[in-house]
Amino acid sequence: MSYAETEKLNQIVMGGAALSNAVCTVAELGIPDLINSGSPVTAESLARSIGAHQRSLYRVMRFLASYGIFKETANGQFDHTSLSEALRSDVEGSYRAGAQTWFRLFPTFGQLHHSIMTGEAGFIKEYGKPIFDFLGENPEMAPLFDAAMTSFHGYETQAMLDAYDFDGIKVLADVGGGIGSLIGAVLQSYPMMTGILFELGHVLGRAQASLTAKGLGDRCSFVEGNFFESIVSGADAYIFRHIIHDWTDEQCQQILGNCRKVIPDNGKLLIVECVVPTGNEPSVSKDYDMIMMISPGGIERTKKEYQELLEQSQFELTSITPTSTMVSVIEARPV
Repeated sequence: MSYAETEKLNQIVMGGAALSNAVCTVAELGIPDLINSGSPVTAESLARSIGAHQRSLYRVMRFLASYGIFKETANGQFDHTSLSEALRSDVEGSYRAGAQTWFRLFPTFGQLHHSIMTGEAGFIKEYGKPIFDFLGENPEMAPLFDAAMTSFHGYETQAMLDAYDFDGIKVLADVGGGIGSLIGAVLQSYPMMTGILFELGHVLGRAQASLTAKGLGDRCSFVEGNFFESIVSGADAYIFRHIIHDWTDEQCQQILGNCRKVIPDNGKLLIVECVVPTGNEPSVSKDYDMIMMISPGGIERTKKEYQELLEQSQFELTSITPTSTMVSVIEARPV
């Protein structure tokens, strides 16, 4: 093996782990908020603001700047790049909450070995329970997790609306729709449509407050439930965004089976997820698949895997509409 391979593996193994941890740590510390773009700040000043060790903080900032997260000026000060700017709390689509969430749950990454050997989510090994049970029992994490989901996936919503035509849908049910960012955006774009948000009780109150604040409370019903037990009826289309990828094939068959019981014969099932491409090319969907493996225990699937999953749940795949982001809209009809 040449030195080039050794150096590349060193960068992947040591640099990759350190990079993810460093991003999450500076986000947790609020360092991006202390720098105004165009007004560079010294590491000494940053360290003084947060009570940190100056030399250690400088080394972390220099490391991040080498990957395009912050930039170091000629006189040793640090300014923003587009990536570090996205970690500020006050920017639209801020990624800070996402990084802060992983700052708290970082030990999960150490359990990939457990997931490979057992097929079980590494989160269970680390915390003793599935991630959604953990979140339900730790309500102080709920607002941060809500914001994290928006920071991870909020940018996909407009791309989905640009790519997929929701015309003809009268009542859209958003199953597991979180605090309602997706159903809210669809209702705003289609003023004749009404919606149903189906969620667990500890999420529903936050969703109702969010949609009411947007003036959509009278166009959306809020129904409490668990999609493993049953799914609300009364819609002609059911949308699942980043729900199916959280679960195993068997669990998805249970969820989709409950949807099949209530969806009209002419209804639409819409699944908004990554579709993993074949071949050896890098893909964000393959990155996310590792997160699904260690965290909830789910899977990012290929087109063939979605086809099989839908057939097993008495649905037929009718189309896959790509968007300008990593997600596609997978449409299916009841068989």
